Amino acid sequence: MAKNKISKAAIWVILGLLFIGLAGFGATNFGGSIRVVGQVGDTEIGVNQYAQAVQRELRAMAQAGTPMTFSQARSFGIDQAILGRLIGVAALENETAKLGISVGDKTVGDQILEIPSFRGADGNFNREAYEMTLRNNGVTIAEFEDRVRADTARNILEASVVGGIAVPGSYTQTIYNWARETRDITWSILGPEDLEAPLPEPTEEILRAFHADNPARFTVPETRIITYAWITPQMLLDTVAIDEDALRQLYESRSGDYIRPERRLVERLVFPNADAAEAAKARIEAGEVQFEDVVADRGLTLDDIDLGDVTVADLGDAGEGVFALDDTGVVGPLPSPLGPALFRVNAILSASETTLEEARPELEAELASDRARRLIDDMFNEVDDLLAGGATLEELAEETELALGQIGWRQDVEGGIADYLEFRDAALLVSEGDFPELIEIEEGGIFAIRLDEIRPPELQSFEEIRDDVIAEWEAAETRNRLTDRIQAARQGIEAGGEMAGQDLPLRTERGITRDAFLERAPQGMVEGIFQMDEDDIRVFQTPDGAALVRLDAITQPDATDPEAAALIREFSLQASQSMAADALQLFVTRIQNTAGIQINQQALNAVNAQFN
Repeated sequence: MAKNKISKAAIWVILGLLFIGLAGFGATNFGGSIRVVGQVGDTEIGVNQYAQAVQRELRAMAQAGTPMTFSQARSFGIDQAILGRLIGVAALENETAKLGISVGDKTVGDQILEIPSFRGADGNFNREAYEMTLRNNGVTIAEFEDRVRADTARNILEASVVGGIAVPGSYTQTIYNWARETRDITWSILGPEDLEAPLPEPTEEILRAFHADNPARFTVPETRIITYAWITPQMLLDTVAIDEDALRQLYESRSGDYIRPERRLVERLVFPNADAAEAAKARIEAGEVQFEDVVADRGLTLDDIDLGDVTVADLGDAGEGVFALDDTGVVGPLPSPLGPALFRVNAILSASETTLEEARPELEAELASDRARRLIDDMFNEVDDLLAGGATLEELAEETELALGQIGWRQDVEGGIADYLEFRDAALLVSEGDFPELIEIEEGGIFAIRLDEIRPPELQSFEEIRDDVIAEWEAAETRNRLTDRIQAARQGIEAGGEMAGQDLPLRTERGITRDAFLERAPQGMVEGIFQMDEDDIRVFQTPDGAALVRLDAITQPDATDPEAAALIREFSLQASQSMAADALQLFVTRIQNTAGIQINQQALNAVNAQFN
């Protein structure tokens, strides 16, 4: 029985993700000879499958409030993560086919019948709604049902791998005890403000000795002296002419972004007939029920009836009635494509308009950037030919628009060309005598580099960094004096003295958990106190002082706490999910290693180029 529950839950997750993913399905279509981006065994990963997965990911990030361009997403490795997921799915489907696991038409039909988006006004499956939804998303019935069949069969295999995993009660109890155990401490922390006397003025001899005794503080790491020639779109922006007609065309093409009619956040609850809708409306107006109660009575959720933000035109014949409301509330019954309906307005979004002049800076910047990118693309072959012909970077800068520069590059250097990942990678790998090669920057731009010299780590002279030496000496002397005071207090306590008698500002904390935050506590202190025994005393170093901690008590979680059972169940669920995920990942890895993975990099590049 447990196995069946796992299987059904997983099927619903897959079907939910599958249906959500239909938005934009088919929007990207790659024909010709480019058909697959890879395969596992005999199971192919189609270019459209990969493109649609990328589209869904970008759309999901935008809806979550973190919109990204494809180039930005690639810099975070999101494209590789997507490909990795598709490879995992293909591996399971390949194994499913190899084992002969399949599901019949009845199982596929049962899954489809339970998808809320395919139901009509009466709450039952509606063939017209089914066909219209798929048609609007560019998916044929055969394609959709094949996908449901494949996902359901794959889920059977997944369930067989993870269904038998059970977490021992002793394991969960141990995790619970470890996670909910608490500590009580008495502690003191000293910072620069706790110095008992101001620091003396350091003598020249003291500073020079400090500089000599701490060479690591004042040594510049290995530095690579690199000459580079480069150009980016930003460097050309001031020289790019903006065509007024192109500006207006871009504005008009974005009119939906700049000219937004009044919109409303609306929910629509459809009824079998007008009488049923009127009766429900009367009960709501009489205060007998809430709108949410009527929705629940019809076996639906608010998500099922949510239309999002809509315009008057979006609502068709119901638009005028819904937009006649001066405030939020319920209106109807009004006509809808699915029958008489009540509409609830949850918010009113006022109309807005951004004029061409107001949008001009943004549009000009976009057009200029696009134009600059094209100019750089056009000059790529010319520059590459010059390098191939033996031109130096200095000659390159004289004969083209590339700018010449030099940098003393280290891993910690920032600013200018050092901010680009492509340059940092190239700077790390280039060797003296390497022939300069033209390299593209993902965000636009090109560069070539030459390694002139590698300077080994070098101790900076005292005279050059005297002020830095003073600052470092003062910080170190402050820490030393405060640490000496803390250590003296520790010795006094260990010799039998009271912590309260050590002339320290004391603080007490009770019921500290492993994830607690203690104000001013140095990094690692909370973790450290969970490694101490009762009455232990420990010193923790801080960036500008020290802290003294005594562990007063260790408290085990109360097994009779009403929340204990719920927490233990939560820990058990988390542990079982983690174990199941690990088992499934090991299984998928074995399949991939056995069946073999093939990647069509040319096809991947072609798809990725469409998103840039």
